[in-house]
Amino acid sequence: MKKRFKIVVTGAAGQVAYAFLFHLLSSKIFGEDVTLELRLLDLPNTLQRIHGVQMEIEDCLFSNLAKIICTSDANEAMTDVDLAVLIGSIPRRSVTASRADLIKDNSRIFKEQGLCLNNKASRDVKVLVVGNPCNTNCLVALNNAKDLSRDNFFAMTLLDENRARSLLAHKTEVNVNAVENVIVWGNHSSSMFPDFYHAKINDKFAHEVLSEKWLQEDFMHLVRNRGTEVIKARGVSSGASAASGIVGTLEKIFAGSREPYSLGCCSNGQYGVDEGLIFSFPYKNGKVVEGIAHASDFAKEQMQKTIEELRQEREIAREIGVIR
Repeated sequence: MKKRFKIVVTGAAGQVAYAFLFHLLSSKIFGEDVTLELRLLDLPNTLQRIHGVQMEIEDCLFSNLAKIICTSDANEAMTDVDLAVLIGSIPRRSVTASRADLIKDNSRIFKEQGLCLNNKASRDVKVLVVGNPCNTNCLVALNNAKDLSRDNFFAMTLLDENRARSLLAHKTEVNVNAVENVIVWGNHSSSMFPDFYHAKINDKFAHEVLSEKWLQEDFMHLVRNRGTEVIKARGVSSGASAASGIVGTLEKIFAGSREPYSLGCCSNGQYGVDEGLIFSFPYKNGKVVEGIAHASDFAKEQMQKTIEELRQEREIAREIGVIR
């Protein structure tokens, strides 16, 4: 008998979840001997839309689909789940809203979800936070799931790595497979550090192929603002690329990876990052890859900036009482 693997997806009525669910069911992330039970969770006024998604999924005849539950009840959705993909979050209320406002708007949601996972989910549940600000949302969820392993809480930063690889490939007119070892460090925000010093293009270091000035200025700006540029062009935020980043992350978490990849996870003090912060590191086969040197003053400065921003976000979460 095939094992049933239970997955809750929050924000299930949104465009990212819509793209993700079909991508997920088309993949073989969990192997051939597993069927999937999907718990689609969103607000009560979105349930009709979610039922429409359910009908489309059913009509695709996915052989690995066991069951779909559409609900606005977090307790129902999270009972005994093996994987939680937390996509739903409140976007910025306006262009003038601060990041602190965004954290305050979302922290209470992720506190409740952390508590619910703690009370209802499988003890081995893995949690991938996608909804922004994903690092601090993940921190809040983790801190409110006291009985669950902090090593199973993650924030998605692979999308940032994918963007960086794409931009380097486009700039040098090579296939994306020729671009390797691009790690995004820190926060999924404008302070992230897409590390071009260790990146390689056709086995040459990126800073040997491209000017360091372009990499420090234009490349950094392009990666950090790629999401904003998508919104300007499409009128909505990234959907398909975010979904691809989620599936890619899950593939690497569950099936392993031959190469390090970017993943937000709970720091144990590596690379001078405060213990307990959710920080994007190079990650491989269940642990942070250590021993990567940041030799340049520029890289050291970028690392400190993103560490400091995450410290500030943690203090905001403490001030509003969602973590201790």
